[in-house]
Amino acid sequence: MPQITVPEELNAYISAALFVIGAYLFAVYVGLIVWTFRDIRSRSRDALAVILSVLLVAVFSIFGLLVYTLVRPRTTLAEEYERSLAEEAILQDLEERRLCPSCQRRVAADFIVCPTCHHQLRLRCVGCGRLLNPGWDVCPYCGLFVDQQLEEVEDTPTDEDAEAPAIDRFAAS
Repeated sequence: MPQITVPEELNAYISAALFVIGAYLFAVYVGLIVWTFRDIRSRSRDALAVILSVLLVAVFSIFGLLVYTLVRPRTTLAEEYERSLAEEAILQDLEERRLCPSCQRRVAADFIVCPTCHHQLRLRCVGCGRLLNPGWDVCPYCGLFVDQQLEEVEDTPTDEDAEAPAIDRFAAS
């Protein structure tokens, strides 16, 4: 068998290339472990799950990473928190909506009249303009009694009353 001699210069290049490839593979290996650690920490608070996931990738490298990606939790803790906040906001919105006592349809909290059956849900205070519940005897914002408000509404002339004398004057001339 013939003996192949490799020049020393080529041997140095091969050694340098193998060193660079080895350093690159080691960096990828450490990167996989660090990525696994960060990923499992964002998906679970369980310390045992973190340790086992990192060991799985550290021992079995690429195959361990494949197994980890198959068994890891689907969502991160931040995504679960966001989803729970969205669900809570939806539930709070549903709780804020009331039911009309007449037709049992949902109405917003600031509706004065039910848009479906035209049932009066709330009154507007004459003193401050805020909305009052029908069962209240006094406005909690300005202290005006509801009975006083009804008397004021009856005493004030309506637009029809104000226009009627003007029409009569023109008819008389």
